Amino acid sequence: MKTLHIDLETYSDIDLAKAGLYKYVQSPAFEILLFAYSYDYGPVQVIDLAAGEQVPIRVVRDLDDPAVEKAAHNAAFEIICLKKYFPTEECQWHCTMVHAYYCGLPGQLGQLGKALGLPESHQKMSVGRQLIRYFCTPCAPTKGNYGRTRNRWYHDKEKWGLFKSYCARDVVTEMEVHKILGKHPFPEAEHALWVLDQHINQGGVMVDQGLVRGALDISGQMQGELSGRARELTGLGNPNSVAQLKQWIRENSSLELEDLKKQTVAEVLADKSGDGLVREVLRLRKELGKTSVKKYEAMQACMCSDGRIRGLLQFYGANRTGRWAGRLVQVQNLPRNYIGTLDAARGLVKKGQTDAIKAIYGNVPDTLSQLIRTAFIPSAGNRFLVADFSAIEARVLSWLAGEQWRLDVFRTHGKIYEASASAMFGVDIGLIKKGNPEYELRGKGKVAELALGYQGGKGSLVSMGALGMGLAEEELPDIVRRWRGSNRRIVDFWHAVERYALDTVRHGTAGYMPCGIAFGRDADYLYIVLPSGRRLYYYRPEVRVNDLGRDAVHFMGVNQKTKKWEAIATYGGKLVENIVQAVARDLLANSLMNLHQAGFTIRFHIHDEVILEEPEGSGRTLEEAVGIMCRPPGWAAGLPLGADGFEAHYYKKD
Repeated sequence: MKTLHIDLETYSDIDLAKAGLYKYVQSPAFEILLFAYSYDYGPVQVIDLAAGEQVPIRVVRDLDDPAVEKAAHNAAFEIICLKKYFPTEECQWHCTMVHAYYCGLPGQLGQLGKALGLPESHQKMSVGRQLIRYFCTPCAPTKGNYGRTRNRWYHDKEKWGLFKSYCARDVVTEMEVHKILGKHPFPEAEHALWVLDQHINQGGVMVDQGLVRGALDISGQMQGELSGRARELTGLGNPNSVAQLKQWIRENSSLELEDLKKQTVAEVLADKSGDGLVREVLRLRKELGKTSVKKYEAMQACMCSDGRIRGLLQFYGANRTGRWAGRLVQVQNLPRNYIGTLDAARGLVKKGQTDAIKAIYGNVPDTLSQLIRTAFIPSAGNRFLVADFSAIEARVLSWLAGEQWRLDVFRTHGKIYEASASAMFGVDIGLIKKGNPEYELRGKGKVAELALGYQGGKGSLVSMGALGMGLAEEELPDIVRRWRGSNRRIVDFWHAVERYALDTVRHGTAGYMPCGIAFGRDADYLYIVLPSGRRLYYYRPEVRVNDLGRDAVHFMGVNQKTKKWEAIATYGGKLVENIVQAVARDLLANSLMNLHQAGFTIRFHIHDEVILEEPEGSGRTLEEAVGIMCRPPGWAAGLPLGADGFEAHYYKKD
């Protein structure tokens, strides 16, 4: 099969980062400026479309030829741009960015070239950002540029020549990356899933524009009121200024705050004995900082002309595990809703009735925050079917570790929090129910389940909110001890995984675990083979002493805190977390494919939840969707899956 590598440079008056690819391309001002390509790793050709050149007929024909594989870095961009002018099918494309994610590498092309050690002549040119800003986005009219709002190729021919070289170099870099990644092929099953993901993103989801407009109007009004009240209390010209507000707090109280981050403000507000005026000002700051409005603003910014938002999901966005990441509105991080009268609240927001919202719900920003999910709606005449896995990570962890009592729980009543508390404290599970004093143990079982499955300790309990649940700090070590004592097979699983990883890196030999997990090593990677056959890759592994003075596996990866490409230490619990989350992701992926093949329309998905859209009165039901999700694939025999769901005319957390 021939391979056609492609890279495009484009112009649009829409901000790509804020509005997303689909609205960017939809703009009447959108155009392809440069079309660089290469056949089978040969010389790169650059077609200067901006200057009037035409794409060769052979290339146009090959864009829709299944016998020619098209390859690009972040291929979704090239596909959607080209589809505006030429026919092409996603299934014929290969995305080197997704392939890099699969191999545990950074997705950004410049960072990827450095990580792979490409020679300077084959790496992405650093000058690209300035050239893109000059030619690909609108410019401000000035006397110096004679009032123009856009820079064209003839305004600076020297820069344009450099821009063409930059475009050609991107193809060179992508081809080198493609060659290297080819040593670890992207699985066909993952490619099919990526194609489905492209169709889901392209279909998008409808947004309730009336709700978005109403929320933004009310938010603007509330911002004015809250800011005015803060100015009145502090006398500051800009109470939103961190520097000004910190200085005011120092002058008006005994507090010496290093920052005004969310956690810091929450701690001050939690101290009821603190200065009332300072607490009121910080409460106003907390209200002003509600992120719900940013979500509404993001919706408005990326909404296409038909009222739909497209491109909400990034395939393989959670590097290595393969889980999806959110884009634009960040649907993976939406506030929960607790309001019992969502219909009424939505109606008040759409009508802009701020006073009524205050009277009924009290906190207006919090009400807007809770309604953010409900802005996603089905098309007229349709309904949402929302189905999600139940305690999926806990089920997968129990299955892999062979923790039988937990598997029995999931095969019967499924009350893992109560069962965990029962096992930890030796109390009959029948007593752990509302109305009994033993019911307080459920909270301890819940926080233990959420925090301790991946070798976490006291710190993990604190991070999961144990202290906020009323647990005393001195109780936490005992909770850790009790949970581990009642889950000995899981504890053994952490240590076994760490031992297998260390031995594989040290000796380069394959290791096979009874649960269907395998370990291997080649010149570049430690890899873990999942029950599905998919691999988790750890680049440039080595064993060296960690911060605790113990031998540990280190590998090169993107540090999630610093976002830098650097050496990362890992351990048994972290590797188990990767494995469990990856298996849970494979189960979701299996369900997505099965739901799609059964004729369901997938609008988007969040973590372990799938949002389907079906016509009113159609033959496809929620029960059928839930049944499909509960059907394990062949490689997961014996895994007790559970799922539940609901029907609705807007998205919500049931």
